[in-house]
Amino acid sequence: MAGREFNIDSPKQLSEVIFNEMNLGEGMGKVRLKKTASGARSTKESELEKLKGVHPVIDKILEYRELAKLLSTYIDSLPKLTDEKDRLHAEFLQAGTTTGRMSSQNPNIQNIPTKTDLGRRVRGGFVADKGFVLLSFDYSQIELRIAAILSEDKNLMDIFKEGQDVHTGVASRVFEVKESDVTKEMRRKAKVINFGILYGMGVNALRANLGSTREEAQTFYNEYFKTFSRVAEFLEETKRFAEQNGYTETLFGRRRYFEGIRSKLPFIRAAAERMAINAPIQGTSADIIKISMKKIFDLINDTKNKEIFGRVKMLYKYTMNLCLKLKTIKNL
Repeated sequence: MAGREFNIDSPKQLSEVIFNEMNLGEGMGKVRLKKTASGARSTKESELEKLKGVHPVIDKILEYRELAKLLSTYIDSLPKLTDEKDRLHAEFLQAGTTTGRMSSQNPNIQNIPTKTDLGRRVRGGFVADKGFVLLSFDYSQIELRIAAILSEDKNLMDIFKEGQDVHTGVASRVFEVKESDVTKEMRRKAKVINFGILYGMGVNALRANLGSTREEAQTFYNEYFKTFSRVAEFLEETKRFAEQNGYTETLFGRRRYFEGIRSKLPFIRAAAERMAINAPIQGTSADIIKISMKKIFDLINDTKNKEIFGRVKMLYKYTMNLCLKLKTIKNL
């Protein structure tokens, strides 16, 4: 397809072939391709995704990268890490992330892919013992629920109280249409900004994620915060608190400090502000999930419940033993 042989794993050769020889980055209109520190156009996956469909070679390179990643990260490596019973034992870290989420290492089993069919086949390699099934439990839209709780925004809280799909409910209010008249495109846009606000997304980032013009993104941004005005106020209050105190707190009082919140460099300060907005939401979510895990552990190990939960095993059991030593979630 490229007209000659080259090393697909060499960013330098790949850049030379697709950009200089095949000129695939030319005439892309408003699509801007990032450059490396040396000035060469980047061949990162996120950049090649922008060229998807431009030429079959791009699709093949992306397909190759997916296969190479699955092979090296999971298929070749995970079986070597199992014990004599073919069990995989990861290390779980209580404070493995800055927001308080749990992480795992040696190996990291929290990043098993799910987005593609091939990725899901890797996940299919994890099976239960004979006579058992694997069950997973999670909260529905926990971070958006926490945003509603912390901000006390009536419109956002009403969506959850009424049991609506949160993205459809937001789209209905922002676009001022009945819930039944919300289109897939309206819901997609609402979903983008719903998750974007949790990470302090600005208008330019919203434009890029929506795939729209800046004017359209600005209008949508304004309409969202006009509808959910208390959310907007909460985000500004959080930024001000972080600037004054140097930290933010979760609902349970756990703090995260931000060194760059008072920086004179705008891009460092802006990055710290985005983290400050997200920390109370993501951190409260992490706290709630750890509290829940502890309660589940106690429930299934209570002798009174032996008849019901006698054969239930919690896969985070050893992590829970660490939790038992802590008097309060605030000390995590």
